[in-house]
Amino acid sequence: MNRQTRIVLFPDPVLRGACSDILHFDQHLIDLVNRLDSVMRRQKHGIGIAAPQIGIAKRLALVDVSARVQGAVRLVLVNPEIQDQGGTKVSREGCMSLPEYTADLKRSEWVALKWQDEFGKIHRDRFEGIEAVCIQHELDHLNGVLFLDRVVCLKTDMYPRVQRSKKV
Repeated sequence: MNRQTRIVLFPDPVLRGACSDILHFDQHLIDLVNRLDSVMRRQKHGIGIAAPQIGIAKRLALVDVSARVQGAVRLVLVNPEIQDQGGTKVSREGCMSLPEYTADLKRSEWVALKWQDEFGKIHRDRFEGIEAVCIQHELDHLNGVLFLDRVVCLKTDMYPRVQRSKKV
């Protein structure tokens, strides 16, 4: 099988369904993590991806803001749950499943998260800034929520993505 995994685009119904928990921590899961990572890295500004974005309705997401945040590492989030959150932050978000648009959204400034890694080990940590925003965005995907659902006013807060041409 030599074909590349593609991003599922809105309005595909898999993006609107709630995902089921991952119960088996095996080679199949590691292969799925690697597929997600490969797809995310092919995207110019990809810092997160969730399994529904490649057509798989499982509670799995990757977040990697290490290119933007010193000390950050790639997170493999299996069965993640936000345990606590606070503050408010407005930031511009995009989504690989709605590539033509970005939007200004309000999110929690920080989140306390519980999750398992791809080997089943349970982790708990607190995240803030862009990492917290990305985690919330990806967890929304696991619950069938898209960033456009959180836009307060489509007329004023949603923008066509600007395609920058290369200077010759």
